[in-house]
Amino acid sequence: MLNLTVIIISFNEEIHMPTVLKNVVGWAKYVVLLDSGSTDKTIEIAKSFGVEVFHRDFDNYSRQRNYAFQELPIQTEWILFLDADEYLTTELKNEISMELQDPKFDGYFLKRRFYFNGKWIKWGGYYPVWLLRLFKKSKGVYRRDVNEHLSLKGSTSKLKYDFVDDNRKPLKDWLQKHVNYAHREAVIYLKNNENIMKINFWESQANKKLWIRQYVWNNMPLFVRPFIFFPYVYFFRLGFMNGFKGLVYHFLHGFIYQMLIDMIAFDLKRKKTYNE
Repeated sequence: MLNLTVIIISFNEEIHMPTVLKNVVGWAKYVVLLDSGSTDKTIEIAKSFGVEVFHRDFDNYSRQRNYAFQELPIQTEWILFLDADEYLTTELKNEISMELQDPKFDGYFLKRRFYFNGKWIKWGGYYPVWLLRLFKKSKGVYRRDVNEHLSLKGSTSKLKYDFVDDNRKPLKDWLQKHVNYAHREAVIYLKNNENIMKINFWESQANKKLWIRQYVWNNMPLFVRPFIFFPYVYFFRLGFMNGFKGLVYHFLHGFIYQMLIDMIAFDLKRKKTYNE
C-alpha cells in the first residue's frame, strides 16, 4: 500500500461514503475521517471499512482541515485531502503511486472534474481547476474561512490526471450549503480591508483566483457583481456549451448565489453585525 494518509472531511455523507472509501481503502496506507457530527450512517459506514473516525465541531473550513493534519495522529509524511463526494480516477491513483516512489516536490496540484446533477461542467472556467490536495503535512497551512486556500512552503508541481467531484445529494442540500457559504463569503467581503492576504499572483491558478477575488472582486459594488459574473462565465467562458444542466448550474451559482452573497453583505453591513 502507498505510504500516504487520505483525510476525508464529512457531515451526513452516507450517500457518498461507500464510493469514496472503496476508492482509497486498500490503496492508501491510512484513511481517516474527520466528522463534524453526522446523524446519518456516515460513521457506521466508515467504521465498516476499517476507517479511523475522529470528531471536531465545525467552525470553518480552514480550521477543520488544519486540525485534521496538525492535530490528528497522522503517521505519514504525505497526506491527501478528499471531500466525501470526491474520488480519484484510476489513472490518477496510478500516477500518484508512481510519483510518491521518489517525489521531487513538496506538493502536487490535482485536476478537478466537477459534475452537477450528473453533468460534467467542463466549460465556463470549471475545467481544468487545479487544487493543491496532495502535500507534505509539515509544509502546508490552510487559510480563509470558505473556499479555503492552502499556503505551501515548498515546491509544487501538477499531476496529469483527474479527480472527480460528483455530489449526489438532492438540490435542496446544495442550496442549503450555499446559503451557509454565502454568509461566510459576505463576512469575508465586509472584512476585506481588515484581512488582506499577501498573494503571489503568478504562483498558481488558485493564487490568481484568490488575488482577483481579494483585490478586484471584493472592491466592486454590491448587486453589480452578479450581473458581471454570470455573463462572464456563461458567455465569455463558454458556459453555454455545458447544455441545459449547465445553464441551471451557472444560473444558480453564477447569479443566484452571487446575489445572495451581496444581499447578506448588505444586510450585515446595515445592521453592523459582521464583526464575528
